[in-house]
Amino acid sequence: MSLTEVIKSGNYELIDVREPMELEMDGNIEGAKNIPLGEVEARKDEILSIEKPVILFCRSGNRSGKALDYLNAQGLREGYNGGGWTELKANLEANQGTF
Repeated sequence: MSLTEVIKSGNYELIDVREPMELEMDGNIEGAKNIPLGEVEARKDEILSIEKPVILFCRSGNRSGKALDYLNAQGLREGYNGGGWTELKANLEANQGTF
């Protein structure tokens, strides 16, 4: 499945790997769980236990790409790099209605 197909399905979990300060300064996507990149390793079991596709995102897509690479190596079955949060938010709004 492509990222857009997953979004259209409506069956996914959003994980924002930015720092909490960034969410306060820049904004967030409603319903996304905040797990900063530095906490991904410690919280991997929590993430790996999610039984639907996981869409990771950050400010630009770099940190979410690193998190996805790590989680894939740990056995994540359906993970996607949603890229930067503003682009992902636009993609969500275009493919699932407004948030």
